[in-house]
Amino acid sequence: MDITTTPTTDRVQIAEGLSFSRLVYGMWRIGDDADTSASHVRAKIDACLDQGITTLDQADIYGDYTAESILGQALKADTALRQKVELVTKCDIVAPIGKYSDAPCKYYDTSKAHIDASVENSLKDLGTDYLDLLLIHRPDPLMDAEETGAALDALVASGKVRAVGVSNFRPWDVQLLQSAMSTRLATNQIEISLARIAPFTDGDLAFHQRRQDPIMAWSPLGGGSLMQGDGEVARRMDVLAQEYGVDRAAIAIAFLLRHPATILPVLGTNALDRIARIGDAAKVQLTRVQWFQLYEAALGHEVA
Repeated sequence: MDITTTPTTDRVQIAEGLSFSRLVYGMWRIGDDADTSASHVRAKIDACLDQGITTLDQADIYGDYTAESILGQALKADTALRQKVELVTKCDIVAPIGKYSDAPCKYYDTSKAHIDASVENSLKDLGTDYLDLLLIHRPDPLMDAEETGAALDALVASGKVRAVGVSNFRPWDVQLLQSAMSTRLATNQIEISLARIAPFTDGDLAFHQRRQDPIMAWSPLGGGSLMQGDGEVARRMDVLAQEYGVDRAAIAIAFLLRHPATILPVLGTNALDRIARIGDAAKVQLTRVQWFQLYEAALGHEVA
C-alpha cells in the first residue's frame, strides 16, 4: 500500500523533561483489529512516526484488558522502538471481563494496592520499565485523595512513572486530588469534539487553561459520528474540507487545535490509510469565522 504522510512536528510539554506530540494515537480499538500481530501493530506505529506522532494512548481496560500486551508485542520485538515513543496508560476501572471476569460488578478502585498492581501489570504487558504518563481513568466516588495522591507521588518518585494525571475528572475532582499531592497533575483527558462541545462553556477548559494544563481530548471525531453524519455540522465540515484539500477528520481535529487551550486530540483507528492521514489536520488553519461557523452548527443555533 502506498501511504503518503504529512509530518507534524508540534510538541507539547507535559511535565519537566517530558513532551508529547500534539496529535496522539489512541489504541483503544487495537484489540478489535483482525490482525493483532506485532508486525501489523508496528506498521501502525511507523505510520504515526512518519508524521511526527510519537505519543501512544492506552489503558489497562482496552481490548478487555489485552490491548497493552498487543502493543507490548511490537515493543518487545524491537527494543529500540521504546525510545521513539511516549506511552500513556490508565487504570482504576474494574469490569467483569478479561482478567476480572469474576468481578461481581463494574467498579472503580483508586486504592494504593490497586494502582500499584495495575502499574506493575502495565509495565509487564508493555515490556518496559517505565510509563511516560499514568492517568486515573475515571473519578472514583470512594477515592481517598490522601491515599491515591500518595500512591501517585510515590510512583513518580520511584521512576516507574514520569508523570501522572487524570481522565474524565471535573474541576473539583482535580482540585481534591491535587490538594493531596506534591506532584503536579499533568493533564486531564476528557471527551471533547464537535459532537460534544459542552467543555467549551461548562468550565472544564477554562479551569485547565487557568492552571496552564494541556488537555487530552478523547473521541475527537465523536466516536465516528462526525465522519458519517449528514446534518449541518457535516455540511460545513465538507465545505471546509474541500477548501483545504483534506477530509472531515482533519477539519474536526483542526477545530480543537484552533482553540487557545492546548488540546491534544487522541485519534484511534485501525486502518493504515486513515492513520496516515491523521497529520492532515496540520494543513488546516481555521479562521475565527470558520471556527464559529462550525461551533454554531454544533450548537444548532447562532451564538447569543
